[in-house]
Amino acid sequence: MTTATAFVGDTPIATTDDVVIVEGNVYFPERDVEDGVLVANRAKSLCFWKGVASYYDVEAGGISLRSAAFTYRHPSPLARRVKGRVAFWNGVDVRTS
Repeated sequence: MTTATAFVGDTPIATTDDVVIVEGNVYFPERDVEDGVLVANRAKSLCFWKGVASYYDVEAGGISLRSAAFTYRHPSPLARRVKGRVAFWNGVDVRTS
């Protein structure tokens, strides 16, 4: 079983053993992300097979990271495993064990 923890600096912001990994990104269930960490913004991108990604700024430990988390609110049928999940990048350190 894989466990994943996401950190901003030294502050853990999400921990789960319900990991989905797609294209090297670790997707956390939304319920496993600490409250108040994700701040929705207007950024969007399009993946040809997953659909439209919506982004969040990540705020924790006095640090704010722009568009450092993303989710596919309505993923394509091919990407249904990531529905209700959030992945991190852009300054968030994700560690698996």
